[in-house]
Amino acid sequence: MELSGDFLSRGLAMTTPHPLGERIMRAEGCWLHTEGGDRLFDLVSGIGVNSIGHGHPVVLEALRAQLDRHLHVMVYGEFAQAAQDRAAAALLTSLRPCGLDAVYFVNSGTEAIEGALKLVRRVTGRTEVLGVLGGYHGATMGALSLSTPSHRRNAFMPLVPDVDHLPFADLDALCGITERTAAVFVETVQGDAGIRPLPSAYIEALRSRCDETGTLLVLDEIQCGLGRTGFFHAFEATGVVPDVLVLGKALGGGMPIGAFVSSADRMAQLREAPKLGHITTFGGHPMACAGAAAFLEVLSSLDLERIRQNGEHWSDCLRAHPAVRAVRGSGHFLGVDLEDASVVNRLVQEARKRGLVLFWFLSRPQGFRIAPPLTAEADEMDWALQALLDALDAVR
Repeated sequence: MELSGDFLSRGLAMTTPHPLGERIMRAEGCWLHTEGGDRLFDLVSGIGVNSIGHGHPVVLEALRAQLDRHLHVMVYGEFAQAAQDRAAAALLTSLRPCGLDAVYFVNSGTEAIEGALKLVRRVTGRTEVLGVLGGYHGATMGALSLSTPSHRRNAFMPLVPDVDHLPFADLDALCGITERTAAVFVETVQGDAGIRPLPSAYIEALRSRCDETGTLLVLDEIQCGLGRTGFFHAFEATGVVPDVLVLGKALGGGMPIGAFVSSADRMAQLREAPKLGHITTFGGHPMACAGAAAFLEVLSSLDLERIRQNGEHWSDCLRAHPAVRAVRGSGHFLGVDLEDASVVNRLVQEARKRGLVLFWFLSRPQGFRIAPPLTAEADEMDWALQALLDALDAVR
């Protein structure tokens, strides 16, 4: 059997010296099927992409239908395309009550961050942009400038100028937002920091300070949005509405797509001074938009209260385990801390033996993520929880 983890010998770039290396032959629902004949429960949903499972029939049907119509026909924003219209209508239905009534579809969450960076500077005429310590927004230069910790950034310095960071959840530090600040970018629930939600008092004060200074609030829900926390949009649990919302990962139902959403008045400023204020060849690709419209149809039919209840049950069971130091998050978006990184690495291996795919956090090596598909059946969730508890027993 070929060693699938040796990417370079196969002519493929490597992003880590220690990839999981599994060769996946088929994926369906919550399950991955390997070349060796094993069946693995995907407890991380492809790092948040496969939120309604792998190969959902509604998504596959929409993709097949679009495949028979057309693929790429023109750069974004020139030809009218039904798939884009359907995806926009499905997404904006949930957002128009919040004053978010225009969406720009791009290729990924990272590109959506880049587009949002350009939008906030264009709208406000200001240059300073702030992130929040612990945030992760992507790997392109602008997104990386907003992200921390420093080990992610230092090898690629200098980054985009006039970008700085606020301490996480520090109310006193909000005075650092001033009349020269174009926007604050923050994840509603920080993902790579270990599933760390913004405290309610902090996000309310952040919204208030942005209003006082004419600063735009950008919520990055690339990881935590679209049902993952048990709310259609994670910000719904906070009572705070962003000026710009950034989405990605799950949005395409498995297809590559991202989006930034704001008001039509703000978005209109990208079309002139200069024209093509943001342009993308493949953004809004008809296949990706067909997948997004289908995904949003499925998401709208799910019982999100059940997702929240699942999260509470798993959290209670995990907190009771002696190997667990902390559990954070809600719904199907939990971060679990163990004693240290070595224990997490052993757990990933023990979980694999029991048929589970787990993954750690690069910025919080003592923790691992739990993000199963929102469509997992009750018996599948029960099986996965017991398998995880057994794996934790083995690493105590």
